[in-house]
Amino acid sequence: MDTSAIQVAFASTDMKTVNQHFGSSESFVIYSVTATSATLREAAQFQAYAQDGNEDKLAEKFKLLEGCAAVYCQAIGGSAIRQLTVQGIQPVKVSEGATIHELLESLQTELRNGPTNWLAKAVQKQQKSGDSNNNRFDEMEAEGWNE
Repeated sequence: MDTSAIQVAFASTDMKTVNQHFGSSESFVIYSVTATSATLREAAQFQAYAQDGNEDKLAEKFKLLEGCAAVYCQAIGGSAIRQLTVQGIQPVKVSEGATIHELLESLQTELRNGPTNWLAKAVQKQQKSGDSNNNRFDEMEAEGWNE
């Protein structure tokens, strides 16, 4: 794997659009992204769950997303946002119909032109993977949740 690549996940049932709520998502696709390439790394499926507030169902999703810089979904609950943020994963809420291809292209453009906000932090974290980032949660919390 390219050491300059970041990992991003998409809540998707068709591997083409982001069409799932984080908590009840039945599958994720994970890409390794650089300024010039996007490579499918993994596709994972989960048992279908209701949006019932039962957080035990999220554990396997958090484990799958370890090492990801972001997860794109149509909706996400506050508790899941907090847990992802603690793991250093930026939740990104997208509009219905958002295509994975367009989101990957947008990420690549931002990486080429100089990443901003969470993406800049993800790139910096990747480059300093051996360094400790003790204040990372405080910085991400200060940014807030952008819709």
